[in-house]
Amino acid sequence: MVLVALLWSMAGVVTRQLESAHAFEVTFWRSAFTALSLAIILPVWQGPQAWRPLRRGGWAIWLSGACWAVMFTAFMVALTLTSVANVLITLAAGPLLTAVVSRWVTGHQLPTRTWWAIGVAGLGIGWMFASQLSNEGWMGFVVAFCVPIGGAVNWTLAQQAKSLLHSSAETAPNLVPAVAIGAWLSSAITLPMALPFQASAHDLGLLAVLGLFQLAIPCVLAVVCARALSAPELSLLALLEVLFGTCLAWWGAGEQPSPTTVWGGSLVVAALAANEGVAWWQLKQTHLPFDR
Repeated sequence: MVLVALLWSMAGVVTRQLESAHAFEVTFWRSAFTALSLAIILPVWQGPQAWRPLRRGGWAIWLSGACWAVMFTAFMVALTLTSVANVLITLAAGPLLTAVVSRWVTGHQLPTRTWWAIGVAGLGIGWMFASQLSNEGWMGFVVAFCVPIGGAVNWTLAQQAKSLLHSSAETAPNLVPAVAIGAWLSSAITLPMALPFQASAHDLGLLAVLGLFQLAIPCVLAVVCARALSAPELSLLALLEVLFGTCLAWWGAGEQPSPTTVWGGSLVVAALAANEGVAWWQLKQTHLPFDR
């Protein structure tokens, strides 16, 4: 899941290199290339039965696909309405929303350490960008809030699929193709607003890289990770995208982080490390399979 967050964080530094593509066109091409990549990856990985869950997965796989579409689309739309700092602060609500949705839907009892980690990580993210907040762009906040909501529902669905997998593999929905559904929906939704196309060949090459390495591969890996991690922990580890994105922008685009960003980021890393460290310590002490 740490690798997933690292791959997700490529978006900022790569889009800084674009020449002429505008926001909705960036979203369309990124989603379209994601769908194309998955059309190749999934059959190679899972064989001819890769698309079978689309018929047998029921409502869960289509709801998960809709959540992916919201997450793919709302982030870029929010960036056109407000600052990156405002969007990222909104995303910090993800772990708390996921914990609440997971607790409400599945009855999953969260350990105290995870609640503390969620709170500390949220404070760290808020601290990182507090100096950049303004009273403008409230509509951007509303749109951006769709991203953690979609993520909370998605990770909870993945948690439910994991529970069914442990009890009966025959009834457990395979949610991996839902990523492709999300990419198809996102590209279809943004196509009218992406016209007329302005992207250069250089832009299309970079967007193809994003489609494959920043969305297709890590999103599939995230679904696989959901078989081992709880929904709140998935959302919590996904916050590393903010830290990795900041470092990549510093390295690849010359955007040096402020001292506030460094200290806030350190707080997030400390919260994540403490949460996982305590989990492994408990596992070692009990010598039993750890129930996350």
